[in-house]
Amino acid sequence: MTFAEKTTKTPDESLATEESDQAEQEPAAVQLPPPTGTAMQDYYQLQQTLLRLTVAFSAVIFLFVWGFYSLNTALNYVIGACTGVVYLRMLARSVGKIGREAPKSSSGRLAVLIGVLVVSTQWQQLSVLPVFLGFLTYKAALITFVLWTAVLPQKKAM
Repeated sequence: MTFAEKTTKTPDESLATEESDQAEQEPAAVQLPPPTGTAMQDYYQLQQTLLRLTVAFSAVIFLFVWGFYSLNTALNYVIGACTGVVYLRMLARSVGKIGREAPKSSSGRLAVLIGVLVVSTQWQQLSVLPVFLGFLTYKAALITFVLWTAVLPQKKAM
């Protein structure tokens, strides 16, 4: 369309053209296809792998903390690690529901962490830093898993 054609249009024609241009630019709501059986099996296997890796990291780190510090500090770490596992499970459930249910806020997951941190600040026997670092153990497991799969990708049979 030339400049002359644009300037000679009536206001109604201009409005219709603008609306059609906006309709072309705005993406339509994307409907996800139903999950296949193998895709969901792969997802559940990934969930279990990440959960096992997080628990294994937590156990090893617990032993190191107990060896280098004290049992009290190690137990604080375990409280945080358990909170991280609960958070990871809640996150996995909400990811599994994507596209099937209305999106919900993540405030419930965040409330778990905030609750544990508030309790650890108020209770004299608990320390905030080991609890928080224990919570972050699931992130270490995720990073390790991603690096492991990036360095040693699985070969698929053809």
